[in-house]
Amino acid sequence: MKSHDVCVVGAGYVGLVTGACLAEIGHRVVCVDSDPRKLKSLKAGKIPIHEPGLDALFRRVVRSGRLSFASSVEEGIRYKGRRAAVVFIAVGTPPRADGSADLSSVEAVAETVARHMSGYTVIVDKSTVPVETGDWVSKTIQRFNKTGVPYDVVSNPEFLSEGSAVKDFMKPDRVVLGVSSKRAEILMREIYAPLKATVLVTDLKSAELIKHASNSFLATKISYINAVSSLCEKVGADVKMVAQGMGLDRRIGPLFLNAGIGFGGFCFPKDLEAFYWISRQKGYDFKLLKSVQEVNERQLSWVSRKIEEKLWNLEGKTVAVLGLTFKPNTDDMRFAPSIQVVAGLRERGVKVRAFDPVSMERARALPAFKGVHFAKNEYDAIKGCDALAVVTEWPQFKSLDLRRAKKLMRTAVLLDGRNIFDPAKARALGFDYAGVGRP
Repeated sequence: MKSHDVCVVGAGYVGLVTGACLAEIGHRVVCVDSDPRKLKSLKAGKIPIHEPGLDALFRRVVRSGRLSFASSVEEGIRYKGRRAAVVFIAVGTPPRADGSADLSSVEAVAETVARHMSGYTVIVDKSTVPVETGDWVSKTIQRFNKTGVPYDVVSNPEFLSEGSAVKDFMKPDRVVLGVSSKRAEILMREIYAPLKATVLVTDLKSAELIKHASNSFLATKISYINAVSSLCEKVGADVKMVAQGMGLDRRIGPLFLNAGIGFGGFCFPKDLEAFYWISRQKGYDFKLLKSVQEVNERQLSWVSRKIEEKLWNLEGKTVAVLGLTFKPNTDDMRFAPSIQVVAGLRERGVKVRAFDPVSMERARALPAFKGVHFAKNEYDAIKGCDALAVVTEWPQFKSLDLRRAKKLMRTAVLLDGRNIFDPAKARALGFDYAGVGRP
């Protein structure tokens, strides 16, 4: 295997996982981040995110010397006399108010790389960016590349799911390389050669579209089954059986057909909005994506609507909320459904007792959780409440002792926002049970 010197700009979720995993497969990697506190923590061997498997891998590659850290792009691409042949741009691309992606950090990195690269360099867009970003990155580098150093821009979208990111990187479904030269393709194939993965080589724009199209399609599957769940509730059908029947069709498949209270996280809402925005900019009104957003927005109010149906007057009532992160096995609170769930309950005068296995400190810092009681565990959260709402399907909640829970509750109302319980068993124990799309 041929080892390369790599610079990863941005030590956030994507950058840190990418940098650590590239080091794990044998490359010499320098991760760059401008946050002094984050750098201090990383250099001390502490990672700022909860991601299964990353902690041990991180410590291993740092000890080996294959993963280092720098505070500037200039230092990162010329680390200790070595020159980075590949620079991954993995900085944030947050949504603007109009739905477009803020690419100012991507531009700033491209300019800095152009000013300091000293030999042929491949600049890789790893951040999720709209189509044509690669063209702008190339123009920026050309503008500030005063000495005419040869370079190529590559689109290499990430497909990392929080909670399984290390596995997703090390055993990917595919590696997508959007390239404009054979030289860049050869170098990027060498970077990923140890993974023995399926490599799809495309033009730059096609690679950029693959990422947004993939995430938007998955979001569409979620909203579709959630829309079906609303119909199931009205006619008395069971959405889990409907989804199972659909999923047995190999053209459809079972993944992302789990009805619930809506999707969240940093990727799906942001990418869906950005994909819609760029489509409009290019003259195509992608109305389907707007419908996906509208279904999800309505689904996020499911808990509030069901609680009103079950408890009548909400003022002064107490609701236990189990699960705050947008999905299990992560501490990420960005665009988590729990934020809207809790905010909706608080607006109605509901007292909220909340518990999550890993994200309580992050939640405390968010305005939506002001006045919320953060419990010691799931049973402490349930104590004395009028209703229990499951918002995130953490494994430990699936094994909740419902008999014990019922004894602790003031009123035995169970809102199963992720369909993790058997409705018949819950009702047999005396719960007034409601699941998403369950009869």
